[in-house]
Parts: sequence; structure tokens; C-alpha cells
Amino acid sequence: MTERELDQERERKEDDRRFTNSLAGLAVTLLLLWIGLYVADQLAAQSKLEDCVLQGRADCMRVNMTQSR
Repeated sequence: MTERELDQERERKEDDRRFTNSLAGLAVTLLLLWIGLYVADQLAAQSKLEDCVLQGRADCMRVNMTQSR
């Protein structure tokens, strides 16, 4: 192999590594975004429940009335 072919091979491998690292970064970013949205949703639900309780209501929790057979 000539030096030029070796350089091209090294560049291709580095491009492949860079692409893989970019995909891994994107996956981690999406996972953190999903976790953040989940936590925000849970905090909002908890806040609504606390507001209801602090208002003195007794029926703050919704009761699931579906029958499971």
C-alpha cells in the first residue's frame, strides 16, 4: 500500500469513529431529554396534588373505577 492509501484508510477509520461518537452523543442527549421531560411531568403532577391537598379537598386522588377481570 502506498502512503496515500494508508492516509485515506486512516481518514476513513477516523470518520467512522467520529460518526459513531456523534450517534452515541445524540443517543445520550435524547435519553437525558426524555428523563428530564418525565421528571418535569412527575413534578407537575405532584404539585397539582399538593395544591389540591392544601386547599383542604378530600378527593384529590383520582380513583380508577374500571373493573379488571
